[in-house]
Amino acid sequence: MRKSLFFLVILVFCGPVLAQTGINKLFTKVTTIKDSMVVKGVDRRYIDIPNQPWQIMLRGNVSQTIVGMKTNGSVLNEVYDNDTRLITRPTQKIGIKVGYRGCGFGYMVNVGGDKSRRLTFGATGNAYSLNVRFHSFENTHPDLDMKSDLFDEEDMEEMKKVVLIDPIKVNTILADGYFLFNSRKFSYAAAYKQSVIQKRSAGSLMAGAMFNYTNINYAADSNGDLIFFMHGLGRVKLWQGSLGLGYAYNWVPCKGLLVNVMAMPMLTFVNKLKAYAYETNIPEMMEDPTFLKFVNYEIGYDEYDEWYYKNVKIKYLGSETFNSSASIGFDGRVSLTYNFGRYFLNVFGQFNNIRYHHKSSNGYLNDWFINTSIGVRL
Repeated sequence: MRKSLFFLVILVFCGPVLAQTGINKLFTKVTTIKDSMVVKGVDRRYIDIPNQPWQIMLRGNVSQTIVGMKTNGSVLNEVYDNDTRLITRPTQKIGIKVGYRGCGFGYMVNVGGDKSRRLTFGATGNAYSLNVRFHSFENTHPDLDMKSDLFDEEDMEEMKKVVLIDPIKVNTILADGYFLFNSRKFSYAAAYKQSVIQKRSAGSLMAGAMFNYTNINYAADSNGDLIFFMHGLGRVKLWQGSLGLGYAYNWVPCKGLLVNVMAMPMLTFVNKLKAYAYETNIPEMMEDPTFLKFVNYEIGYDEYDEWYYKNVKIKYLGSETFNSSASIGFDGRVSLTYNFGRYFLNVFGQFNNIRYHHKSSNGYLNDWFINTSIGVRL
């Protein structure tokens, strides 16, 4: 019994130390492997490997997402085009990123613009780069542009000023990966991770793949008119897979300074769309005397809005999944880096364009951001 208690005491007091030792051994083994992978196959005349493996960065971000949805149809026998753009105001964020030899984690918090959240993960080696970005935002100021005899210019201007009670919610997951064909002399990590340093100018042909998931949801009673104009479409989910071939170039005009440009057209061959259908009571409301008074300018917007929000309703009908045809998109990046000793400054921007099409409806997702960083290698 005493022996059992003795061994129990040993485990209680020494267990955490033994566990910590095991974790340290595993961490040391992993980092050793990563260090050897970074050096392997690299021409040191073009790419320098710093002795400090860690990168700690203070980052600032400005980003914007634009979701466009267009439908063609008719209302009360009037043909119209509905081109709805959901445009976030440029969002400002600050955060921190920690990396080890090109593998890193970053988190940013919102300090201005639309309510949004962004979380990023990345891993970069000599010949590859993998990145995942989660972005969610809410929008209450959609840019609604309609061309129809149903509305005059004054009505259209008022519709552009509309502020939604229930916001349009958008969630996106964007994952991309690249393979470099000239990883011996060209470094993607030098331009976008600052884990290595490009000493001489070099370029590389690149193959890329991208996955995008987008969830757009504005299904609420208060958005009944928007759903009506969108042919009963109140929510959309997109799954898209793309492949591309492009080129990237690292230009080193002087010691410490690096300019990178990357351009890659992409073919979206997986283009799956799930549409959620809703029914509204807008047609019945159009026959109401209050609506007719509004059309004939007998009542103002305030009285009409009060009546509208008390009466508008939507009803969920079901969903249907479609496979859209292949489309062409674009992925582009630009980066500017300056290294001075263990410290570095970096500014880089990325633009992604992804499109979808189904019957009389089509749309796109434009996503861009600009990151600024000041960091140190440890």
